This record gives sequence, structure tokens and C-alpha cells, in this order.
Amino acid sequence: MSSEQPSCGATRSCCSTPGGRRVNMGAPRRPPSAGFKSVTSSFKSPARADASQCTKITPEEEVNNLKRRLKELDAEIDTLVAEGYRLEELGQHIDLLHEYNDIKDIGQTLLGHIAARRGTTTRELYGHFGLELND
Repeated sequence: MSSEQPSCGATRSCCSTPGGRRVNMGAPRRPPSAGFKSVTSSFKSPARADASQCTKITPEEEVNNLKRRLKELDAEIDTLVAEGYRLEELGQHIDLLHEYNDIKDIGQTLLGHIAARRGTTTRELYGHFGLELND
């Protein structure tokens, strides 16, 4: 090991050698970059929002928008209740949807394993088992 190589193998800019001497390892050097922009140029994000699309609203306007949205949602709830839906059923429906998604995920995993063992695609197995691609 050279006297310039740190004993820990690290590539830090300053480190101790086995003899306890501090060695400045320096910053890594880059080759000259001909044709590239200067690193001192400002960064311009490609995802920058267009200033014309950014509209500033006052807190009062935001509160009014939220109150309007609340009234819309209350009206929608009233419509659903009038059609015979009950709020208590919502939790049951959510639980059933979770169970359905879990079963579907297990089925997809099994189809993937079968396809891998047969050397085919899951798309081909859908037809074999009489399933629709959007199932």
C-alpha cells in the first residue's frame, strides 16, 4: 500500500495513512469537457411550469371553492341515499373490493408461475383458461 492510499480504503478527500500522517486526497479530476455547457450555468428544469398556467388564488377564494365542493359532495351523498344506498354499506363494499383484489393478485401470480413453467406468456394462458384479457 502506498503512503498516499488511506488505510481504510476510502476515497475521502482527507484521510490518515497507516503512519498517522494526514493526506489530502484531493477532489476527483474530470477530463476536460469540450463542447459542454459550463457548470456555472443556471439549471433549467424541463418540468418547469408555464407561468401562464399558474394562477394565484387568495385564501378566501380557496375557502369558497372548498365550501362549494363540500356542497356538491353533500348533494351527491343525498342523491345516493335517495336511491337506496346506505352509508353503513360502504365499509362492507370496501372490504369486499380488498378481498377481490387479493384473490385476483393471487390468480395473476399463479398464472405467471404456470406460464413460466410452460415457457409461454400469461396472455396465451388467458385463452387456455377461458379468461378475458381485461379480467
